[in-house]
Amino acid sequence: MVDTYIVHGAVRSSAAYRVRIVMKLKGLAYREIFLDLAGGDQNKEDYRAVNPQGLVPALVCSDGAVLNQSMAIIEYLDDMHAEVPVMPRDARGRARVRALSQMVACDIHPINNMRVRNHIRDLFPGDPDAVANWMEIWSKAGFDALEARLASDTETGRFCHGDTPTMADACLVPQVANARLSQRDLSPYPTILRIAEACEALPAFVAARPDKQV
Repeated sequence: MVDTYIVHGAVRSSAAYRVRIVMKLKGLAYREIFLDLAGGDQNKEDYRAVNPQGLVPALVCSDGAVLNQSMAIIEYLDDMHAEVPVMPRDARGRARVRALSQMVACDIHPINNMRVRNHIRDLFPGDPDAVANWMEIWSKAGFDALEARLASDTETGRFCHGDTPTMADACLVPQVANARLSQRDLSPYPTILRIAEACEALPAFVAARPDKQV
């Protein structure tokens, strides 16, 4: 099978993980080039030529066009490969899925992003407790709000929106994985955990996991 896309990502990047989940759900042919973010690959001239922002993921289409920002990439893939949709077809449903996705990608994820963590460590040199407390405040606020929204909304089903996985689930699962990696207590978030576990039982989500990338 010919690779339709090239994805510049990183094994443990949450943003690249989201895109990987959607590619797997849709059964798309792609090749992923893994960057070593800790080693600074994202700042090298050859990658900056692909994505001047120096972040992952970046999607290279078969005609050479480059797209960046994970949710924009996901919506593009959904437009181009609608057979297995990850966005609802109704306007209100799409708005809800975008909102849930942004609660993760815009409110929770940036606090745990490597470049933000490194900057906070620079602000609190030699004080790991201060760094941990700063991150905990904002991460907890994001998870609290997301749990409340999912738990109270009748449109929440087996997954974030209804009974099929959407972009919101592709955003949620990597964030839950990150929280587990950092040993965050997720017991206050039963709805989030229930949805994550439903997603994690699906082959596409399993295949997209960081530990499955070789």
